[in-house]
Amino acid sequence: MTKEIYDITIIGGGPSGLFAAFYGGMRQMKVKIIESMPQLGGQLSALYPEKYIYDVAGFPKVLAQDLVNSLKEQAMQFNPTVVLEESVQNVDKNEEIFELTTDKAVHYSKAVLITAGVGAFQPRRLELATAQQYEGKNLHYFVNDLNAFAGKRVLVCGGGDSALDWSLMLEPICPEITLTHRRDKFRAHEHSVEQLMNSKVAVKTPYQIKELIGDGDMISAVVLENGDVKETVEVDAVVVNYGFISSLGPIKTWGLDIQKNSIVVNSKMETNIKGIYAAGDVCTYDGKVKLIASGFGEAPTAINNAKSYIDPNAKTQPLHSTSLF
Repeated sequence: MTKEIYDITIIGGGPSGLFAAFYGGMRQMKVKIIESMPQLGGQLSALYPEKYIYDVAGFPKVLAQDLVNSLKEQAMQFNPTVVLEESVQNVDKNEEIFELTTDKAVHYSKAVLITAGVGAFQPRRLELATAQQYEGKNLHYFVNDLNAFAGKRVLVCGGGDSALDWSLMLEPICPEITLTHRRDKFRAHEHSVEQLMNSKVAVKTPYQIKELIGDGDMISAVVLENGDVKETVEVDAVVVNYGFISSLGPIKTWGLDIQKNSIVVNSKMETNIKGIYAAGDVCTYDGKVKLIASGFGEAPTAINNAKSYIDPNAKTQPLHSTSLF
């Protein structure tokens, strides 16, 4: 079986990775994105889809998910290969070709760009013995389609921005929304808490989930517990927002120069391993500022230098985009 070799493989499908994929297409590179999460967008989609972003040039403010949707539309016009729910475990260089081994497959690339943000992150799952059998059914850790919950009784669990955001967004389209949190105080922004308290969302604090009641396929009710007090809430869906566990994980074992959980790069976004680049929040250099806007500048710098690395005849400085269309 012939190995399919890409010009550049981007590890991480957040904002910097998506813009890098677009720019790789502009430079007529064969691009692959590998993302550990079930969807592209990184933390913006997983944690803050309905939060406004204020540090993107040209946008006084933009909803995080709207920004991701635009980035995806921009990148997909060049048809990059997208691989979801795979985590890169190891990167080896073999005769100028990189072998990227994930938990599911092996990928081949002439150059590698790491745009992994804070690293791979997974949701903190509900720690009940019966929880796993309902995952992917009506127990959710992400809300990918708000309208899928229309007309349903939903229990939201958590006390951070995501839990409150989803509760407030679901409230107009659901007959019953209950928010439960194990503490009386919320970690969300004060404005969101004020909105919650003035909404029709039923707030249950301080309660913890004691039991899931269902037939093994779908949860029909949840037992909440507050000391000796127990309360049963009938539900059609449960959304758990307990935050995420993030780590550079295996990246630390690839031989890269890492300082304070960030990959050290030079002004070309080159790491200490020839052919591997990094951009966005995952990288660091003297004077680095971790903003989305910074990643948008670092991504094309990395792509342009990777282009001249794999093709010495190619110019690092490309034509302006206005010259290409």
